[in-house]
Amino acid sequence: MPRDIRLGWEVETLNKAYRQGYMTGVMGMARERCPYRGDVVIAAWEAGWDDGQNELEQQEKERRANPWIA
Repeated sequence: MPRDIRLGWEVETLNKAYRQGYMTGVMGMARERCPYRGDVVIAAWEAGWDDGQNELEQQEKERRANPWIA
């Protein structure tokens, strides 16, 4: 698995953090729920959370525009 020896993180760890952040964001949960420590992994989680929040907002806009669609 690719690893940055100097920073001590793995790409898969960042992918997992991003996915978890995305799910937290899309479920409308608070950004403060980040379970990670370390700037790089936190940044990956927050990027996922931001994308999840954007997706949630887009879904809500579409529901308001088309209330007859579930």
